[in-house]
Amino acid sequence: MALASTPRGAGGEHHMGIAWLEWLALLERELLLFAGTFFLLGAIDELCVDAAWIRLKLTGRAKTARISRALACEASLSGPAAVLVPTWQEDRVIDRTIEHMLAAWPQAELRIFVGVYRNDPATARAVIRGAHGDPRVRLRVYDKDGPTTKADCLNHLYASLEAEEQHTGVPFRSIILHDAEDMVDPAALPLLDTALHAADFVQIPVLPEAQPASRWIGSHYCEEFAEAHGKSMVVREALSVGLPAAGVGCAFSRTMMGRMAEPDGLPFSTETLTEDYELGMRIKAAGGRAHFLRARGEDGALVATRACFPMRIDQAVRQKARWIHGISLQGWDRLGWSGGLGETWMRLRDRRGPLTAFVLAAAYALLLLAVVLWTAEALGHPRPWQLDPVIRLLVILNFASFAWRAVWRFGFTAREYGWKEGVRAVLRIPLANVIAILAGRRAFFAYLRTLRGESASWDKTAHHALPPAMLTRRAA
Repeated sequence: MALASTPRGAGGEHHMGIAWLEWLALLERELLLFAGTFFLLGAIDELCVDAAWIRLKLTGRAKTARISRALACEASLSGPAAVLVPTWQEDRVIDRTIEHMLAAWPQAELRIFVGVYRNDPATARAVIRGAHGDPRVRLRVYDKDGPTTKADCLNHLYASLEAEEQHTGVPFRSIILHDAEDMVDPAALPLLDTALHAADFVQIPVLPEAQPASRWIGSHYCEEFAEAHGKSMVVREALSVGLPAAGVGCAFSRTMMGRMAEPDGLPFSTETLTEDYELGMRIKAAGGRAHFLRARGEDGALVATRACFPMRIDQAVRQKARWIHGISLQGWDRLGWSGGLGETWMRLRDRRGPLTAFVLAAAYALLLLAVVLWTAEALGHPRPWQLDPVIRLLVILNFASFAWRAVWRFGFTAREYGWKEGVRAVLRIPLANVIAILAGRRAFFAYLRTLRGESASWDKTAHHALPPAMLTRRAA
């Protein structure tokens, strides 16, 4: 790159103006090289996943099962199933969640363990209200002030489960994790129960609810989960690498959970903010078998866990920061890089969150800088440099990869939510990038605080809406 030289004899003010533009032009070029190079590397990574998924589809190895919902819902369970639901200040939703779960899963072998803290009586009352006296619900009040961590609450529920096993003499066959805002699928429990005959850990897809009241923030999770649970998880299973548990809609065999609890009796790691993700990876390291279960009913609807995700940008940033902190930063520290080439590849993908946020921030700074230089050019100050062939090729490749990614995002979103939501998914890409930048920054500084000795806290988001209530309003 050659910057235009400042004309000799020009006035001092004019000289300073041209020098200022030259410095901005130099910064623009460096940012373009930096962001463009890393975007291209990310595009190659995604193209590899795309190619793997396409091959799996063409060979029939990524086929989604078709089921009869009526037959699936009528199937009996192979043994007692325990659902663990940790809560903290969830009195606005937990009663309807429990009501729906009891109605969707009428199996007598079901037990629902709901954990509440002693300083959260409102949630305890809501659990009682939602149970309507159903003997399958177990309210467990933790004799600690909350919140501690989600893993700590889950360990408390696991201890309650063990106590019940000792009291009845009947061990549970499966342990299922759910959150306080989840709408479970009626066919999910029997399918998970059957799948555990051949696996130690089974995960079904998560489908965020498209929210009319939050088309841009609350609904942007739709495309992310649709693609991740429609493509990435399918590829991971085919590669026989560790499958991350989503913390909802995931089932574990009682035997494997017992192994994960050794030697201290605590299966969930309290030192991490993403104990679900880590649990899935630990099961793989222990030689366990994992399965990602995708099935559709006669109507084409996916058997999945549905939930309303945060509707405000600050809540979305907080939630995603927790994921980045736990998976990318703590995961690097706690899980390392063990495994073969495929495992290393997937862990690199899992841990790219902070770098992605930094590169996106550089790209947005580049856009702002380009606007300044375009404005200067319109005012009679020509841009002091021109694109050389290498940078021109880099820009072209990145624009092509962006268009390719937009097509995939539209396709996976439209498949689950319809073409209108698919179009919105493409339009939401800039906002999703801003949320990723803010979440990466928040996660990085939170991680630095833990390095100084501060304990990681359950920085959870509040829930105000449930898919069942929203679907009822639509039907009305």
